[in-house]
Amino acid sequence: MTVKEKQITDDLEALLEALPPHLQEPLRLRPDSKDLLEVVMDLGRKPEARFPTGEVHLCDSEVSEEDLDYVAQRIGSFGDDNRAGIERTLHRISALRNRKGKIVGLTCRVGRAVYGTITIIEDLVRSGKSILLLGRPGVGKTTMLREVARVLADDMRKRVVIVDTSNEIAGDGDIPHPAIGRARRLQVPTPTLQHAVMIEAVENHMPQVIIIDEIGTELEATAARTIGERGVQLVATAHGNNLDNLVLNPTLSDLIGGIQSVTLGDDEARRRGTQKSILERKAPPTFDIVVEIQSWDKVAVHPDVAATVDSTLRQRPAAPEERWLEEDGSIGKKTAVRETAPAPSPERKPRTLAGISRIYSFGVNRGRIESVIKKLKLPVSLVDGFRDADVVITTKTYYRKRPQALRAAESEGVPIFVLRRSSVTQIEQYLMSVFGLEKQGDGINAAIREAEDAVRMIETGEDSVALSPQSSFIRRLQHQTAERSNLSSFSVGTDPWRHVKISRPGSVPSRRNPAPY
Repeated sequence: MTVKEKQITDDLEALLEALPPHLQEPLRLRPDSKDLLEVVMDLGRKPEARFPTGEVHLCDSEVSEEDLDYVAQRIGSFGDDNRAGIERTLHRISALRNRKGKIVGLTCRVGRAVYGTITIIEDLVRSGKSILLLGRPGVGKTTMLREVARVLADDMRKRVVIVDTSNEIAGDGDIPHPAIGRARRLQVPTPTLQHAVMIEAVENHMPQVIIIDEIGTELEATAARTIGERGVQLVATAHGNNLDNLVLNPTLSDLIGGIQSVTLGDDEARRRGTQKSILERKAPPTFDIVVEIQSWDKVAVHPDVAATVDSTLRQRPAAPEERWLEEDGSIGKKTAVRETAPAPSPERKPRTLAGISRIYSFGVNRGRIESVIKKLKLPVSLVDGFRDADVVITTKTYYRKRPQALRAAESEGVPIFVLRRSSVTQIEQYLMSVFGLEKQGDGINAAIREAEDAVRMIETGEDSVALSPQSSFIRRLQHQTAERSNLSSFSVGTDPWRHVKISRPGSVPSRRNPAPY
């Protein structure tokens, strides 16, 4: 099979015309202007042009407020994510603002439509299976999505709808860029509503395929599962460099089936050669295939996500299929060789899920982590930088803000685990699940027995029963125990004393009411 010749269109002149005149000419005169990646303009600093070979100053004068205003007046309006575009192009302009909201910097990125980039995975795209694309920032995930939309809409004549949160796939303005072909585009008013627009797309427009860029929240992961369960093919990107990142990320692990702790019987644990508390996939994956993009010409494919996740959780990670483009245009394929860890015997502790021995804490109290490590007697130490860490632990609040440190960690492939909050209970629950401690399974069983005892007490006359404080995961199981007996339940208090209260129906708010776990 030969590869179609790649064609590139970037509407570069439209971006140059939005820049101040004294910056346009130096770029037009450069012989490598066609390779321009972005122009950076920061107040009080010399403007820079970035190329694959490095950065260059465009002039000796510093960027002024007038320069920034000149650009802002010639582009589209900025959204809540501080991104704007130029109508009917794929260029993206991102703003830096001071605390008063005033623009003090601009990053003007060249957007390119590259035709022929998905040849290496075109057979997967045409299979009708849902595909998740992973890879570091700038590796070409969005460019591939754009080409996927065109191929499915034009070549296969499918009804394709794009959920375009920052107008990066189909460009700025009301008329989509021709690079997406016949595919239709739904714009998203603000990034926080992406999950709602995803559901709107499938309910209102009868698509056969939905394309989404950057699934990054629990709500978006849930919406993706809902869409997949309706028989719609999904093609999307997500935060993370590889499949292992998703296994470790509770916010997005639902995309690959979700991870849960299961307690085995003595005989079953002995037969498997593991301890009693193990991690297992809890549901079918939302995506059938995961593609790890290493470059435009090289990818690693996991053709059966369910099997890969199951093998990973059993400490026997399945090898992906590596694909690359040969110099003659043909596609090379081989199965990667991965070192397989031996199954642990019941007499010794198993290896951690990802060989975790060094943790970098970002926004999580180090003292709390150290106290949990000491309490559980784990062979883990805290480090001072993410480059020395096996995993970064942060909170949902910090992760949503996408600070530079977390973006840098993601770009270098360091797994990031997101806690709901920086509490001892949350930290302990995470470390126990990663290390597969039996204590966790025993704790879950004890908590469920306590809920069952409370149900029996209410059935014999009690009005309500308060349970012991537990983590949100265990409280969820206790709520389910009450719900199966048609009783009401809700959570009260704050961590680490937050607990479930079970009562007769109608006497307290139902779990189905908006009461958090």
